Amino acid sequence: MNLLPNPFRGRADALTTLADIPMPSVDSTRPLTLVRRCPVYAPTPLLSCPDLARRLGLAELRVKDERDRMGLGSFKALGAAYVIACDAEAGQARGRTYVTASAGNHGMSVAAGARAFGARAVVYIAETVPESFAQRLRDQGAEVVRLGATYEESMQAAASAAAAGGGQLLSDSSWPGYVTRPHRLMEGYLVLVAEAIDAMETPATHVFLQAGVGGLAGAAAALIRARWGDGPIITVVEPEEAPALAASIAAGHAVVAPGGVSAMGRLDCKEPSLIALKGLARDADAFMTISEAEGQAGADLAAEAGLPSTPSGAAGLAGLLAQVTAESAAEKIAGGDAPGPQSRVLLILSEGPEA
Repeated sequence: MNLLPNPFRGRADALTTLADIPMPSVDSTRPLTLVRRCPVYAPTPLLSCPDLARRLGLAELRVKDERDRMGLGSFKALGAAYVIACDAEAGQARGRTYVTASAGNHGMSVAAGARAFGARAVVYIAETVPESFAQRLRDQGAEVVRLGATYEESMQAAASAAAAGGGQLLSDSSWPGYVTRPHRLMEGYLVLVAEAIDAMETPATHVFLQAGVGGLAGAAAALIRARWGDGPIITVVEPEEAPALAASIAAGHAVVAPGGVSAMGRLDCKEPSLIALKGLARDADAFMTISEAEGQAGADLAAEAGLPSTPSGAAGLAGLLAQVTAESAAEKIAGGDAPGPQSRVLLILSEGPEA
């Protein structure tokens, strides 16, 4: 485990190269209003885990359980499908082709949204994505194109196909010139964060947020700051093989991070979403990278607690476990203590176990 305190905390204009990139939305009203019209919508559970809290030496541990969000198995159901629903409200979805790349659950959200609103989905996946996931996409009606050795290569292929007239690109990442749709997509994630905040009588003291390109972490951190202020210590957790956000914060600008292939596949993204990076530079207190073994330890601990997930889905728990068991756990983080006996911790269990 490696922990990088955020030198830009609280500075909205710190990353000058991102001056034209918007901050994440904190308007949870719009996505909540829209998603409540969906017949399969229901708030996901905010679990109290006293046994885990005792084991980890905490006063309280709450877990937002996204493993069965709207029948799609992850929080991603709130992202791309929300964008397509907004298009449908404007009469722009039916008959449209949505093109994307996916390392996991984002593609399911695009496919489900397209299917629900009379559109078509084309999902590019890398060679490393399991065939079982490709079949799940096909079962949702998506056309699957396997191209590229990495997520970044499949994303380039999807963008090229869209630019050549193959459809409307719907990525969960953002880059210069492509911010409107990912900004709205991240707004959809505010649903789960608002549900958690509204269900907690007392704000958390610590929040651990797993990140790939950073969309969930960026949205969650922005709303937590808007609703709970500066109190909670927010730590972003990434695989050490894919430290897109941590490496960018260390460099002071967006970078493509080095690394091999991570078993935390949904988090195995080497390039950050610029909207997420800009928001997290302001809102996060620290950026943590965890090893493959630490990621698996988090998944194992979740399973022992009766909450089976994947190393990606349980990465927030893995980060918490790594920190409270590390020799340096008592060190200060950006002016606040590491989690301890007085701490109330909030995590997101972002996906269910592999089928």
